[in-house]
Amino acid sequence: MTTASRSGALLQLIRFDKPIGTLLLLWPTLWALWIAARGVPDYHLLLIFALGTFLMRSAGCIVNDYADRNLDGGVSRTRERPLVTGAVSEKEALLLFGVLLAAAFALVLLTNRLTVLLSVAAVLLASTYPFMKRYTHLPQVVLGAAFSWAIPMAFAAQRGELPAALWWLYLGNLLWTVAYDTQYAMVDRADDLIVGIKSTAVLLGQHDRLAIACLQCASLAALYLAGEAFGLGLYYRLALLCAALLFAYHQYLIRAREPAPCFRAFLHNNWVGMVIFAGIVLDYALGSGA
Repeated sequence: MTTASRSGALLQLIRFDKPIGTLLLLWPTLWALWIAARGVPDYHLLLIFALGTFLMRSAGCIVNDYADRNLDGGVSRTRERPLVTGAVSEKEALLLFGVLLAAAFALVLLTNRLTVLLSVAAVLLASTYPFMKRYTHLPQVVLGAAFSWAIPMAFAAQRGELPAALWWLYLGNLLWTVAYDTQYAMVDRADDLIVGIKSTAVLLGQHDRLAIACLQCASLAALYLAGEAFGLGLYYRLALLCAALLFAYHQYLIRAREPAPCFRAFLHNNWVGMVIFAGIVLDYALGSGA
């Protein structure tokens, strides 16, 4: 294999060509940084967390593919992944995983002691999530916990403390993550049932749409309570209203449970994170945020 082919395979391994995962991890991180700073966060923290988001998502993709290397060949969407085809060896994947974790930890060391301590939990969550689908139908909950952990880390880095209200933000993001990852799991449900992969989509069956709707509503409620606790006003509430309309559109997309529209609904969640972030930014920029 040429150097270019090897590099391409490694980039495919970390989903460099599919940034949706990085974006879904980045938006709640930005929510937390802006709220923790009551406006624009420290620029060095913004850079640290933006780079850290990319590194941790990339590391998470590797450990996910490593965990599923003997199963992905049986799923149509994943049978061409580098660890399945042999384009990347298991040793190379683990080496790159270690390099990415080391780089992310080096960034965390530029913050403070509380953030460093919280980063240990972040690594544990990111590393164990892919294996949960062997033992529980709720791996999406573990993913939600992992994807939300940057929220307390952002508060720790910016404020040096963990205000109780941040856990409303954490809960809102966790519920939203379970909702959109269930949409994602609906894409692979038929194959997952054959190869034995567990997920909320498999668990819920024909109740999946109702459960996603409940999760979306509960997420909005938690995010609303977070906004009230942190003194966010009109623009933030309008952003939540826009998010509710986007959620309604997602329900339309998944109405027939067809894989392609379910995948579009999953991808469309990027707009939810963006809209909520825009609401937070506008609230602080125009003076209604406290």
